[in-house]
Amino acid sequence: MRVQWTSDADVWRLVFLLDAEDETAGACADGQAVELRTNSCHVRIGDAGASPHPDLLAVAAWTVVAPWTRRRVTFDRPISAGLAEALRTGWGVDAGPVGADARSGTRLAISYSGGADSMAVAAMFPDAPFVHFQRVSHPRVPNRWTHYRSDVLARLARRTGRELHIAQSDLEFLLSRPRPGFPEHHAVTVGALLLADDLDLGGVALGYEIGSRWLGGDRYVLRYTPDNPMWAQEGKWGRLFAAAGLPMVLPVGGVSEAVTMRVALESDLREHVRWCLRGSGDGPCGLCGKCLYKELIQAAVERRPMRTTLTAESTPARSWQKPPPYGGQEMIEYGCARVPNIAQTPFAKAAEHLQATEESTRWLDHCYRPAVDEVPEPWREQVAAFVSENIGLMTEDEALRVETWGER
Repeated sequence: MRVQWTSDADVWRLVFLLDAEDETAGACADGQAVELRTNSCHVRIGDAGASPHPDLLAVAAWTVVAPWTRRRVTFDRPISAGLAEALRTGWGVDAGPVGADARSGTRLAISYSGGADSMAVAAMFPDAPFVHFQRVSHPRVPNRWTHYRSDVLARLARRTGRELHIAQSDLEFLLSRPRPGFPEHHAVTVGALLLADDLDLGGVALGYEIGSRWLGGDRYVLRYTPDNPMWAQEGKWGRLFAAAGLPMVLPVGGVSEAVTMRVALESDLREHVRWCLRGSGDGPCGLCGKCLYKELIQAAVERRPMRTTLTAESTPARSWQKPPPYGGQEMIEYGCARVPNIAQTPFAKAAEHLQATEESTRWLDHCYRPAVDEVPEPWREQVAAFVSENIGLMTEDEALRVETWGER
């Protein structure tokens, strides 16, 4: 794989060429099959100063080209020896040329999506700047997903009043499968990577919670994952970002989506929370699977019946009419145990299968201590203080629920 970045004013353009042994079909870190459609993309980051450190450019490129690269990657400028070693040990690829010094920074930025999880991170770090990724169209790939309102999400981010930097990119159109989508989930940080030197960033905080970090949730492996290759500090991606002087920070990595929902709804940014990718400026669509899932969680947190027009026969509710396991199953259990009249909702069948109770799901109201310990030291104390004051740590028995997840 050969990688080249060029810049023009506030736009960085990436072009990559596959080597003979590289392939156009691969898999990202969570095992999702991906197929390549085109070999170039751009990132618009606004007014920026000096060129980013070569390690930052290399990691930004790697979030795009990792699924296709088999033996080597050649960057267009020398990288540090530490970054080359992280690529060698994590992916088994030879990376070069080598010759740059390592970089570092001091500030923490938040990869801000506007959803409850990243909003909970914002509540923990009220002074941290936001870096928001906004999908824009690709000049050579038709956009058939205009229902995805990235413009609405960016507008809501602007209304928060926080220091905000928006990275507009067409990199999600590189794929022919799935389309559109990130080649690697970590590509959402491409703006933070390209802005890290300008903003003196020494860490990027993401809103991944306990289901993504420790329970192998959604399309992952549905088991306890202390060695999660995507988000563990000692995983291959964690080591790579750290080698570039921008370690990934998961401030809510030890708490459930019920906790992030509660924290977001109690924050001063409540009016700007939006997890739906299809809704207009007036609100979420209320008709997609994500809206249905999040409504279950919000109704559970607020101890009220669900507000939805969707039925068990609707397409978004289909997956919950089958026996478990479910994506995000810990939160399905939590919601089924707390929402009044669950038998009259699209989750009635899931509730029958799961037989969850408030007692059996109480651990999801607290924080898993190893997640706090995993936060890099400059920000660990602030996370620990917030957890102590607002959430509380799991008991030993509750922590055991995390560590035996997937065994029952």
